[in-house]
Amino acid sequence: MRAAVLVEGNSDRVALETLAARRGRDLASEGVAVVALDGAGNIRSALAHFGPPGLGLRLAGLYDAGEEEWFRRGLEHAGVGTARDRSDMERLGFFVCVDDLEDELIRALGAPAVEAVVAAQGELRPFRTLQKQPAQRGWTTEAQLRRFLGTHSGRKAQYARALVEALDLERVPTPLDRVLAYVDR
Repeated sequence: MRAAVLVEGNSDRVALETLAARRGRDLASEGVAVVALDGAGNIRSALAHFGPPGLGLRLAGLYDAGEEEWFRRGLEHAGVGTARDRSDMERLGFFVCVDDLEDELIRALGAPAVEAVVAAQGELRPFRTLQKQPAQRGWTTEAQLRRFLGTHSGRKAQYARALVEALDLERVPTPLDRVLAYVDR
C-alpha cells in the first residue's frame, strides 16, 4: 500500500471506488486504499495509523464542509501539515464536499436525473411519499432527495454507486475528481 484516501463514511468509499473503476482504475492494484472512518471524529486515529506517525503513506481525503475543523485539526496534530484555509487543505490532499457527497452528486446530475436513478432503483414511490410529508413540502426537490438518501441504513452507499454510475464523466464533482487525481501522482 502506497496511499490512503480517508473518507468520512462508506458511501464516500463506494463513490470513489465506483468512479475509479468507471475510469478504468483499480485502486487496490495501484496500492491505494480508500478507508471509511465511520465519522469525522475518527480522523486523528486514522491519520496516526496511516500517516507520518504510523505507516507513512501518502494521504488524501474527502470530507463534508461541516466536518472541516475535525480534519484541519487532525492533519496538524498528526504532523501532516497546517491548513489555514481550503487551498491549504487541498495542497495537503484533502478536498471538501460543499455540503456532503450526496449534495455534490445531486448537483452534478441534476434533480431529474437523480429521480430517474431513484426510479431505476425501484424507490420512486417511497420518494414521492416523502415529498408529500408536511415537513418536506416547502423543500426543494434537491433537498428532498438528500433527505431521502439518508432515511435508512445502507441507502447512501446504494445510491453512491448508482449515482456515480449515472454520471457523465465530464461532469464529475470537483472534490471526487481532485482526490483521485491527487493519489494518481
